[in-house]
Amino acid sequence: SVNMNTNEVLANIGLELMGHQKGEYQYLNPNDHVNKCQSTNDAYPTGFRIAVYSSLIKLVDAINQLREGFERKAVEFQDILKMGRTQLQDAVPMTLGQEFRAFSILLKEEVKNIQRTAELLLEVNLGATAIGTGLNTPKEYSPLAVKKLAEVTGFPCVPAEDLIEATSDCGAYVMVHGALKRLAVKMSKICNDLRLLSSGPRAGLNEINLPELQAGSSIMPAKVNPVVPEVVNQVCFKVIGNDTTVTMAAEAGQLQLNVMEPVIGQAMFESVHILTNACYNLLEKCINGITANKEVCEGYVYNSIGIVTYLNPFIGHHNGDIVGKICAETGKSVREVVLERGLLTEAELDDIFSVQNLMHPAYKAKRYTDESEQ
Repeated sequence: SVNMNTNEVLANIGLELMGHQKGEYQYLNPNDHVNKCQSTNDAYPTGFRIAVYSSLIKLVDAINQLREGFERKAVEFQDILKMGRTQLQDAVPMTLGQEFRAFSILLKEEVKNIQRTAELLLEVNLGATAIGTGLNTPKEYSPLAVKKLAEVTGFPCVPAEDLIEATSDCGAYVMVHGALKRLAVKMSKICNDLRLLSSGPRAGLNEINLPELQAGSSIMPAKVNPVVPEVVNQVCFKVIGNDTTVTMAAEAGQLQLNVMEPVIGQAMFESVHILTNACYNLLEKCINGITANKEVCEGYVYNSIGIVTYLNPFIGHHNGDIVGKICAETGKSVREVVLERGLLTEAELDDIFSVQNLMHPAYKAKRYTDESEQ
């Protein structure tokens, strides 16, 4: 229906340019002239692929801008010491800048993945006509038509290796939307982290502050919610759902044609559009305005039992385990317990727990006596 309507619109525009009335198809016919050597089954998918590829270029630009925003914050926060966490438990120290740089690198990888899979869309079946046999087209029509398409679009389009396969298969869409799903998974994870790091302000982690955009509650005064990351989470959920739609529609094709491409197109265009907007909104309304609570971040480090891991090369894992348990039971700091047990000197602890060494640990092992071996 869409392709036939397009042919009619183009025919009528052409008729007016020729000085004729709309509908005078004896001069310019939608099917015999505009649709000559074409079929809905090759023209429509080719146009769809070109349109999706073009929209992906805009998405990649949005991702890159978001990535650069995280990179700027990585530089801004490079000297802020904080506690790393695994399984939501204290792990070992890192910098807030390292955490934000990881977000940036993560997005860089997604750009590469999208660009790599997007190339699949440029293998088109133009000239296949009805089922891929090239019925009603002159010899060499397909490669010539695709060559002209590449010139017009500026994209490196190539003819499909096998037009029958290309007309019946939708695997490229599955691959491309799979890349969009992967981006959605990563972006949602980033937003989960931002929400957790900004939780509080008094009874949460409170390591960073997100920009305050609106009042957060109709009943709780002064409450502010992380609305932008929450919106992006929901965008990502929608994209992940769209991926199932694309997968099932690609699977539902039968014999020489997959008639489910319209819903594939709707899902793909929607996913690209909302992901593009999500990148810009996350950057402009959240990332650019994030500030750090340096004292809170550093306080977690020096009050953490996790820093006992830095002592493994000096006192051994067994002694470290004992120190950690004593700290947990008594509320004492790692430094206090280590000194009380005579495991290291004050000067040695100053060196090991220096800000520089906590941020950028250097391996300085020495011989020790492990109590578990005695």
